[in-house]
Amino acid sequence: MKHNALYITATGPTTGKSAIALGAMQMLSRTMRNVAIFRPIINEPQLDSQDPDIRLMLEYFKIDMKYQDTFAYTQAEARDIINQGSRNLLLENIIQKYKSILEHYDFVLCIGTDFLGKDPVFEFELNAEIAANLGAPVLLVTSGDDSTYKDIADSMQLMLESMQPYALDVVAIIVNRSDLSRTEIDELRELLGRNGRKALVYAIPNDPSLGRATMHDVKKGLQADVLFGANRLDTLVGDYLVAAMHVDNFLNYLQKDQLIITPGDRTDILLAAIASRLSSGMPDIAGVLLTGGLEPAPSIIKLVEGWTGSPVPILMTKNHTYRTIMALQEIYGLIEPEDTRKINTVLGLYEHHVNSKEISSRLLEERRSNRMTPMMFEFELIERAKSDKMRIVLAEGEEDRILHASDILLRREVADIILLGNVDVIRKKASDLNLDISAATLVDPIKSPKFQEYAEAYHEFRKKKGITEEQARDTMADPTYYATMMVKLNDADGMVSGAINTTAHTIRPAFEFIKTKPGFSVVSSVFLMCLKDRVLVFGDCAVNPNPTAQQLAEIAIASAHTASVFGIVPRVAMLSYSTGASGKGADVDVVVEATKIAKEMAPDLALEGPLQYDAAIDPTVARTKMPGSQVAGRATVFIFPDLNTGNNTYKAVQRAAQAIAIGPVLQGLNKPVNDLSRGCLVPDIVNTVAITAIQAAADKKKA
Repeated sequence: MKHNALYITATGPTTGKSAIALGAMQMLSRTMRNVAIFRPIINEPQLDSQDPDIRLMLEYFKIDMKYQDTFAYTQAEARDIINQGSRNLLLENIIQKYKSILEHYDFVLCIGTDFLGKDPVFEFELNAEIAANLGAPVLLVTSGDDSTYKDIADSMQLMLESMQPYALDVVAIIVNRSDLSRTEIDELRELLGRNGRKALVYAIPNDPSLGRATMHDVKKGLQADVLFGANRLDTLVGDYLVAAMHVDNFLNYLQKDQLIITPGDRTDILLAAIASRLSSGMPDIAGVLLTGGLEPAPSIIKLVEGWTGSPVPILMTKNHTYRTIMALQEIYGLIEPEDTRKINTVLGLYEHHVNSKEISSRLLEERRSNRMTPMMFEFELIERAKSDKMRIVLAEGEEDRILHASDILLRREVADIILLGNVDVIRKKASDLNLDISAATLVDPIKSPKFQEYAEAYHEFRKKKGITEEQARDTMADPTYYATMMVKLNDADGMVSGAINTTAHTIRPAFEFIKTKPGFSVVSSVFLMCLKDRVLVFGDCAVNPNPTAQQLAEIAIASAHTASVFGIVPRVAMLSYSTGASGKGADVDVVVEATKIAKEMAPDLALEGPLQYDAAIDPTVARTKMPGSQVAGRATVFIFPDLNTGNNTYKAVQRAAQAIAIGPVLQGLNKPVNDLSRGCLVPDIVNTVAITAIQAAADKKKA
């Protein structure tokens, strides 16, 4: 697929990232029809209510966006959320804001943080994590100021290595403020290339004027008044000179582009500064800043006004001189929408030194990305469930974790929730926990008007097994059985239980009367394994101890279907301790037979076996052990030969790769029923309900 975003991030502070973003937006605006701007985290608004980078983009490129839609958090808000241990919430809300922008725009230019905090390494990693979760390729900006070729090469190699865990696609690297030669740039392209593809590396030379403040920046930064020269505020400021000495000595210190700082009652300094600007024998100063809130006497103002236009801008601040000097240290050269000189300088440098066609070509490459972070996957689960709301019944409605999850699910409108249990107990617990479950349907199975109907239905389904009417009523008093019957009789679309009950108790009712889908003789399970850069499907790791070849084939087909339901392209690896015909034995023979049966059942499915795990997941190993295979090295669905292997492997991967294991997700049933772990957390419940809703929606569409 085509990329629909570009994330610009720097390697540290003062890299000139804003200038690069301006050039990138110009590039994108020429090739994309509808480009938006988004900053996940902005600095605290200081002098006005808008982030300068966002304001520049909105005004200069005339982007039709509301300012509040262009960012997710201020730096203080983001820091507070992270300090509270809610980093996932931060990322989730950033993704939500980003997704909402994509609904209205073809492409989004994202600009990372400004590295004004105390921990640049933390900010670098945070930007990498945000970019990964947005699925956005990265344009990396670094500063080459006062750096040798070796310094730059070593630094960039280190940065790219630190980004590898996030599996980011670094589209291009721009070394700003650098005098790298063409040969050195070519060497960097070779050195920093990945997977046989050269890196796009560009170097932009330093233009000191871009980093310098203007008199307008000084005015804005100090909230100063303009006494004279309002039409000359674009004058660049080079250095500061505090004038406290006698005029004849003061004149000896003047240098080009200086800002003269002096108390407002030093009329002699003010007049000498203006006179110096009129003299061809003196350097041209940038302007005068009068401190202490002291306005010159009326006679002096009249004298200055008598000149044909003030030759220099003259500002006045209420701060005393020392405080003024300290405040000036915090002012840096912003690129303002009105500053056409700086903007044109930036765009000229960018166009001359950066090959926009190369970058655009990389961005527009048609290719399907398999990168999917856990946060992205969980977000997609919620969004897909919301798009087609299902009725999900939770059998353990009195459990605190279930109530917390219900509050979240209802607020986010993921599903219509039905809670089973004592209605008074459920309401009291929700009130005590300060949870809002008012939109949920509460059902006490024993007091329900449908209790007798459900008991009669269960008796009808199970009377051949010797179940009496009285036993049927006793059974229906069990919330898990009652919830499953709701699904069976179409009073709910799916059921989730297991936070308190065992797996056996949760799925037994489904085995009894939900039954398996046509063509399947076995109910199985998969875990959705969310690694840092992709989501894999592992089955069966929870239900069938020693499946036969027929059952193993059915598990493979069902797992491939489950993968498709959740947006994962199924490439199925039938796992064994040998690859191809390299091994012999009864265990291998079962996998060989299962592979044959599965291919007969689903001839169009990408499925291969037997395969060892390393040959299934690692392209390098696959080229040696099974060259030419469409599955080996690219597998997304892993079918284990038995429960012992599957359960241990999923737990090993979960711990070793710090993966998130979502599941078990039951498959092969006529209607969706899913089991929770008794140690599950609230997010696990939310995900499982979303999964159940997605399964239910898929079943309805198929029907």
